[in-house]
Amino acid sequence: MTECKYPEAIEELIEGLKSLPGIGKRTAERLALAMLKWKPEKTKHFGEVLLNMPETITYCPGCGNLSQESNLCDICRNVNRDKSLICVVEDFTQIMTIESSACFRGVYHVLGGKLSPLENKLADTLTTEALLKRISENDVREVILALSPDVEGQATAVYVGELLRNKGVRITRLAQGLPAGSDISYADSATIGAALSGRTEL
Repeated sequence: MTECKYPEAIEELIEGLKSLPGIGKRTAERLALAMLKWKPEKTKHFGEVLLNMPETITYCPGCGNLSQESNLCDICRNVNRDKSLICVVEDFTQIMTIESSACFRGVYHVLGGKLSPLENKLADTLTTEALLKRISENDVREVILALSPDVEGQATAVYVGELLRNKGVRITRLAQGLPAGSDISYADSATIGAALSGRTEL
């Protein structure tokens, strides 16, 4: 008995959707079949958005957050943000999590990951040079290390903390309220808010 398969184009779409985080085969199938019911103009627009993403969505030259066409992101452009307070995160996805807490009015710096020798992510893969440059060129009074409380995150916090030790800035970490070994991208806004409010000296 031969296995019933979708047309090749649909199978390719399912495979592409399956590669997204948290999307399994069944969910990918449902999404692909739902997209088949879209009107042609909606499908075309969706395709154009995906096609143009590499050119239109870039990284903020100021902090590393997502931006549009190499411009400063909304946070860096906002004159009401406290530029003397920098919150260091591993990835741009964590910025939205912290912003949802409505407890932070400073600016951000995206490290681009965390130290993980087993995955060949060493110190030279982090944007620490850019962070040091921002501190030397601006009147920064505090750097918050908002890194995940897993082994790699803790090692990265210690490493960055040592780099900043003699730079004349206060160095703090998020309070212990985040589950050990977790990724702060998945923490709720209340937990993030409490961790920010109770941050401790490194």
